[in-house]
Amino acid sequence: MASTKSSRSRGTPAKGNAKDAATKLEENLNVFKSDNFDADGFVQSKCHSLNEKEIRQLCSYLLDLKKASAEEMRRSVYANYPAFIRTSKEISDLEGELSSIRNLLSTQATLIHGLAEGVHIDSLPTTVPDGSAGNDLSNDEDGEPSDLEKWLIEFPDLLDVLLAERRVDEALASLDEGECVASEAKDKKTLTPAVLMSLETAIADHRQKLADQLAEAACQPSTRGGELRAAISALKRLGDGPRAHSLLLNAHYQRYQYNMQSLHPSSTSYGGAYTAALSQLVFSAIAQAAGDSRAIFGEERAYSSELVMWATKQTEAFALLVKRHALASSAAAGGLRAAAECVQIALGHCSLLEARGLALCPVLLKLFRPSVEQALDANIKRIEESTAALAAADDWELSNAPTVSRQSGRPSGASLGTLTTHHHKLSSSAHRFNIMVQDFFEDVGPLLSMQLGGKTLEGLFQVFNSYVNMLIKALPGSMEEEANYEGSGNKIVRMAETEAQQIALLANASLLADDLLPRAAMKLAPFGQANYKDDPRRRPADRQNRHPEQREWKKRLVSSIDRLKDSFCRQHALDLIFTEDGDSHLSAEMYINMDGNVDEIEWFPSPIFQELYAKLNRMATIAADMFIGRERFATLLLMRLTETVILWLSEDQTFWDDIEEGPTPLGPLGLQQFYLDMKFVICFASQGRYLSRNLHRVVNEIISKAVAAFAATGMDPYSVLPEDEWFTEICQDSIERLSGKPKVSNGDRELNSPTASVSAQSNSSVRSHGSS
Repeated sequence: MASTKSSRSRGTPAKGNAKDAATKLEENLNVFKSDNFDADGFVQSKCHSLNEKEIRQLCSYLLDLKKASAEEMRRSVYANYPAFIRTSKEISDLEGELSSIRNLLSTQATLIHGLAEGVHIDSLPTTVPDGSAGNDLSNDEDGEPSDLEKWLIEFPDLLDVLLAERRVDEALASLDEGECVASEAKDKKTLTPAVLMSLETAIADHRQKLADQLAEAACQPSTRGGELRAAISALKRLGDGPRAHSLLLNAHYQRYQYNMQSLHPSSTSYGGAYTAALSQLVFSAIAQAAGDSRAIFGEERAYSSELVMWATKQTEAFALLVKRHALASSAAAGGLRAAAECVQIALGHCSLLEARGLALCPVLLKLFRPSVEQALDANIKRIEESTAALAAADDWELSNAPTVSRQSGRPSGASLGTLTTHHHKLSSSAHRFNIMVQDFFEDVGPLLSMQLGGKTLEGLFQVFNSYVNMLIKALPGSMEEEANYEGSGNKIVRMAETEAQQIALLANASLLADDLLPRAAMKLAPFGQANYKDDPRRRPADRQNRHPEQREWKKRLVSSIDRLKDSFCRQHALDLIFTEDGDSHLSAEMYINMDGNVDEIEWFPSPIFQELYAKLNRMATIAADMFIGRERFATLLLMRLTETVILWLSEDQTFWDDIEEGPTPLGPLGLQQFYLDMKFVICFASQGRYLSRNLHRVVNEIISKAVAAFAATGMDPYSVLPEDEWFTEICQDSIERLSGKPKVSNGDRELNSPTASVSAQSNSSVRSHGSS
């Protein structure tokens, strides 16, 4: 006892010291709690007597304290964290137990109130109508219980047995029987209110127990098929239809979720297999749920709406899984075929639900569209980059198509059929471009249902336009125009040095735009026009006229080719007109200075027009081999080249200033030479079948301007110009000499004597030619 007393006496000062220390610490901290606390002033008041070294030591000491405090807090948190989790769990368990106790107390209170009301009713005087005394159980003096009393005693036990043995149909029948008895007793007043209330309570309690039992059975994964339908149908018979329908849908959801556990998307790199397996699970579950719903609940609007909403939700969840595990990687890598196959598989399974009244394909298409668009863009970009890489090393030599064009090794029927029939040839980059486009259009099925046909055509046009820009860059004279064409960027292209290589550029573009690309794009035609599309008796151009969008698309392709043709013709026209030093082969001096030359003149077209004729002949020979079956394109190309040279002459203001206002006027010989040159152009263009109306009109306008300039000197132009037959014979003779053909005899006519052929008829001839 003394020791105890001693220990208490020793413990008292310790407690007092701790209390005093806490009080002192609290007082020291009060200065920091003030709203007017000045940190700088506080530090200065404490450190005014410290030198710099001591202040540094104090700062170092405070930093060490800070680190130690942080470490102590961390250790304290980790040390107490399991206790905190355990305490939280215990609190949660206590809350659950309190909730259960609350429910039990509420049930007990309800039971007590019910008993109190029953006792109160029994204590009331019972008024029995005359003639009913024999039926009143409370007044039955007969010691033998009646059948109704026996049934009332056995009824609750019977229901308990039926529920325990899960004899659902018999339990439902017993409940129906009990409701009939209660209803009859209420009408005939054969039971006291207490007994009637007890009966109704027993029926309600057992009905609820049966409903809970059925709901529990429906939620079990092992409950399937007929057993599930029976449970849901019984629950509906109990009057809880909304709950029954929700349980039905949830049961199918739980079932396919359980089956999905064995499906591992990472176990295969093929997205189509995962999509097929997942589609089979999800849409089979939706189909079974729809069938069970219709069989049990019929076509009631409320249940049908819930079914549609549930099916839509499951479809959206399915689409997200497919996008995450199958479409995402394919779309990012530009695998349009893989993405399209996944979409086709999903749509194929989903479309089977339409027979059950569920049109869920629009939901899938809306969710899959961004991924397919991403794959489409990536695929188009891949075509562009691959073609650009080949164009950098293309030798621009035309060759036949490879025998296999599909990446999968299967021949592309569209391209091979075209190339075999018409013997079309392309360079290596154009062949690759065509192969990839044909391969690309093999996978456009889902794009039509997603209304991506227009986006597909637009993307393909942009790729073709970029390829045309690269062909323009391949022309030697197009370097200064490179900045004018978008999409060419800094891509390197091998130059087409020879005329054959340059014409090959046009052969590539024209064959792609006029035949191969439109033929491939026909796969984007609506399926309803398939018979028309596949009719072999119709040309591709005729079939395209049925589709305005594709017709407009082809016009845009042609406009891209026109840019290439313009660059080609401009380059060759400039090569003809100008020298490497920048001097012009087509100047006014070559005509003005002829009258000052005393030498005898041999009438022959000027050198620049001889070179033009030779160039057109060479190009016509090359084009005949490259444009087999497409001679019209070659004719139009030569026509445009001739027009480019003549239009340059027509619009060369310096040339016409020297002719019309120069110090030396145009003389008779110069006028005859100029007239001969223009007639020569008309003659060889007519024979080559590339004399256009526009070319004929411009030549006549040029002749009229030259004649007017000569007339302005005061001389009569028609007095010095021979008749047209002389010019025609000179031109024909020149063509034969330049082409190397044997000269045709012209009788005794002297072609080099124009004055001998001047007649009065020549005036009307030249005038009509100049004004035509």
